[in-house]
Amino acid sequence: MTASLRPMSSRLRRTLALSASSCLALALLAGAPARAEDNPVLAKVNGAEIHQSDVALAEEELAPSLAQMDPSARKDAVLAFLIDMKIVAKAAEEKKVAEQADFKRKLDFARNRLLMDNLLAAEGKAALTDEAMKKVYDDAAKQIAGEQEVHARHILVPTEDEAKAIKAELDKGADFAKLAKEKSKDPGASDGGDLGFFTKEQMVPEFSKVAFELEPGKISDPVKTQFGWHIIKVEEKRNRQPPDFAQVKPQIEQYVTRKAQSEYVAKLRETAKIERMDKAAAPAVPAPATPATPPAKK
Repeated sequence: MTASLRPMSSRLRRTLALSASSCLALALLAGAPARAEDNPVLAKVNGAEIHQSDVALAEEELAPSLAQMDPSARKDAVLAFLIDMKIVAKAAEEKKVAEQADFKRKLDFARNRLLMDNLLAAEGKAALTDEAMKKVYDDAAKQIAGEQEVHARHILVPTEDEAKAIKAELDKGADFAKLAKEKSKDPGASDGGDLGFFTKEQMVPEFSKVAFELEPGKISDPVKTQFGWHIIKVEEKRNRQPPDFAQVKPQIEQYVTRKAQSEYVAKLRETAKIERMDKAAAPAVPAPATPATPPAKK
């Protein structure tokens, strides 16, 4: 399909999407305590043990830095990092780094972040039921049901004169797909200009208007959009069908989880006393003036 003509995603994706400003990022769920035999000691530093679980946790934390590393060398690199961390951390304790105000602020932030992440992860997991996911899917599917899709081809050229010349060839019986391969400037030209099926909102308005008005088998006059001049041929039309639940389950799981987390935070905000010292207080609304008492009649 042609990406340049598609400024919008499908309605199902928009339905499942949440605004980034209204959601908090998902945190990794804490695993169940490992048995000793499943969590061996890999190293000791001044008597302090480093377990397999410590390496696994560090790998998650350092994932971006480890992405380009050979998997066979990754474990040794992480373990070496943990050994160095233990050594330097002990030296920092001896230098009373933990008593510095800046350190305490960072430690407090990290503690609050971990508390938030773990609680929100638990709330999201609790909300992730089959019933909740099915409801999201059904609601999204209802919006899709009956929506029309068009299967079309197009030829894209820079000027109106070129578009008119191509239309004249097509009117004389030229093969649309063949001309698209030869003359279209669109990246999809190699497929004979085939755009596949699309909804009205998936194309720019000028293109969609013409495509959805054409009957199957018909070819349009030149159509101007921000990308150039198009000749459109409609192959077929159909009512859109929602994707299978399994196909969109990952998006639904993400939506349900983040929605539960967002609503949980909003609920906590309702009972929290929040004072913003960085913003001036809103001016008080003056009370309505009391009408003057009319003089008594004589």
